[in-house]
Amino acid sequence: MTVSTIAIRPLWLRVLQFPPTRIVLLGGIIFYMMAVNNGFMEDFKATPVVAIAITIGMGGLAMAIYAGWGRFIERREVTELSLPGMGREWATGALIGAGLFASCAMILMMLGMYRIEGLNPLSFLIPAVAMALSSGIFEELFFRGVVFRSVEDLFGSWISLVVSSLVFGFIHLLNPGGTIEGAIYISIEAGLLLAAAYLLTRRLWMSIGFHMAWNYTQSAIFSGVVSGGVTLPGLIRDVIEGPELLTGGSFGLESSVIALVLCTTAGVILLMIAVRRGHILPPPWKR
Repeated sequence: MTVSTIAIRPLWLRVLQFPPTRIVLLGGIIFYMMAVNNGFMEDFKATPVVAIAITIGMGGLAMAIYAGWGRFIERREVTELSLPGMGREWATGALIGAGLFASCAMILMMLGMYRIEGLNPLSFLIPAVAMALSSGIFEELFFRGVVFRSVEDLFGSWISLVVSSLVFGFIHLLNPGGTIEGAIYISIEAGLLLAAAYLLTRRLWMSIGFHMAWNYTQSAIFSGVVSGGVTLPGLIRDVIEGPELLTGGSFGLESSVIALVLCTTAGVILLMIAVRRGHILPPPWKR
């Protein structure tokens, strides 16, 4: 049945179903939409509610395009975006993301490197919402939904874990404050953790929740620099002083040993659970 079905599929469809084509076309569409949305966020940064509304609309459209590609081009059920269990998985990822960043900040406080000088009005919590939504939706659709799945189809989960993590980390060199050290740290700590969240559930909601919550907590609450890019004043007025090895310097806390240890440990734990659940896909020659 399967062989016959594949044999009668037209050539154009088989080309579109080829994983590298998925990366170029579907990935290109999502990446372009992310860039356009980032432009809108910059244009409407003085009116953050408008930026949030645009990001929700653009993010919903990106999800619809992703789901449509899976349904009509790949001819499969797009389980990674199915709604049952979405809230639970998103909330779990969000708790992990917010908890890990808060733990990093508390360690810096205990070391005397993070000092709170006061609080800003609650309205300072609003501007970072659009940024968190954008990074959580677009980046997870692209890096885990497109890149990870495509490389996994070709070479299996382990190689895909390495490749997608490196691509995810080094794409941050495009940020104004991007550094090689920051890119390497993100590849290890965040690339592993986010891919492990996907492997654990074989769905995107947990990684989306983590990504949103980490970035939002870092920017909106702790007023931190997000991956060498976003620098918005948040709720807490703080002063961070200490060696870049521990504070992350101008790149942000992702480039610190503290985040590297905590996030990598969490990622390894999730990955071990995913392995026990049998969610690791071997390469095609071993299937």
